[in-house]
Amino acid sequence: MQRPFFVFLTVIALTVPGGTLWAFDPPANREVVRNTPGLVAFWDFAQREASGKERFTAHVPPGSPSDYPLDAANYVRDYWGEGRQASYADFPLLNEGPFGQAIRIRQESDPNFRPFLFIPRSRLHDTPLDIKGEGKSVTVVVWAIRESGNHALAGIWHEGTDLKQSSTASIKKVERGQRQYALFAGLNKAGSACGHVSENGASSFLNKYALHKCNSLGQSPAVSADSPPEKLAASWQCFAMTFDDEKNEITGWLNGESGERWLKNPKSNNLLSYAHNAYMQGHYARTPGMQDGEDGEFPEAQYYNPPEEEASKTEVLREDENQRVERRRYRYTEVVMTLEKEENGEWVEADRDLVGLRLNPWWYPHGIYSPPDAEQGGPFTIGRVIHSSRTVGFTGWIGGVSVFDRALSEAELKELADLRN
Repeated sequence: MQRPFFVFLTVIALTVPGGTLWAFDPPANREVVRNTPGLVAFWDFAQREASGKERFTAHVPPGSPSDYPLDAANYVRDYWGEGRQASYADFPLLNEGPFGQAIRIRQESDPNFRPFLFIPRSRLHDTPLDIKGEGKSVTVVVWAIRESGNHALAGIWHEGTDLKQSSTASIKKVERGQRQYALFAGLNKAGSACGHVSENGASSFLNKYALHKCNSLGQSPAVSADSPPEKLAASWQCFAMTFDDEKNEITGWLNGESGERWLKNPKSNNLLSYAHNAYMQGHYARTPGMQDGEDGEFPEAQYYNPPEEEASKTEVLREDENQRVERRRYRYTEVVMTLEKEENGEWVEADRDLVGLRLNPWWYPHGIYSPPDAEQGGPFTIGRVIHSSRTVGFTGWIGGVSVFDRALSEAELKELADLRN
């Protein structure tokens, strides 16, 4: 039977009795990813070692020091000394998807079993996959079907096991956070593409968690991993995150689209109230004298003050002869500002409050955490990350993971997203 060819399409329509069956074209899709400039590693879960353990390996550019074979592990066993060992048998295969194969991350019922695929730090430190330091950009792309959860898909994001909470009462191995970059299935906005980057491997704004993260406007649906084949074939999503060092922006992309997402009233948000405080502390520090609410011991490195050079929109909320209150929207912030008129007739800022934060893109003015040595760096993981709470996280199918050492453009991300069709 002859296959019709369509330019720019990556699927093939096969005519069969009773209708049309749509099938992916994995070889063509694979070449699109391999030929995208900046590729560091691409796991399609079809390529394996030629012999021996036959672990999944990555497609890498010529000259790469490694093809990054993936080991299987249960991090609860490694850090708490509880639960059984993990193996490749714990990751069922689909034999379908954009690249012809996918692994399943299951809803594990055993609280002592949290399997993932990973590259130990000893095998990735100072390799091209170890994207870190000042001036570096990164893109992570994952093709997946999300069944449930909002946690990690892939990246170097060891959250640490040093938090003091009930789940760490019996822990055997305590380690500080070793975060660099990672892509999540939403976190605070379940199903969105959430990019996370850390400048210090640990926490942000005096909160116990890292909070430099973005959320795409689009959110993926929840689809049962046991759905019929035709349902699964139509349910692939392309999650992506970019960190553009030149723009100081982390952006989440779902199916090639980023979208603009804002958080109203961050002061009332459980986690991002810490970003609100970091913004206000930076503002107070630049204002002469000690201000009400100013914390003189707040670390300067944790201020969060995106540029506010020119407002894109200004709304006067109220005004009289001596006072005017304005709502100003800048690229990353929305501020309510109180202005008072001086004797010379000039309006001068007297007070302000941060009433909106842009979550996509998220302003991030730092480099990527650079561990001083392999012992203080985290592994690259797929499906889960090491963390203190030991929750199940993301469940569903993962059909491809790729990492690039640059921020891909919107056009490039749309091309990669089209491979899911």
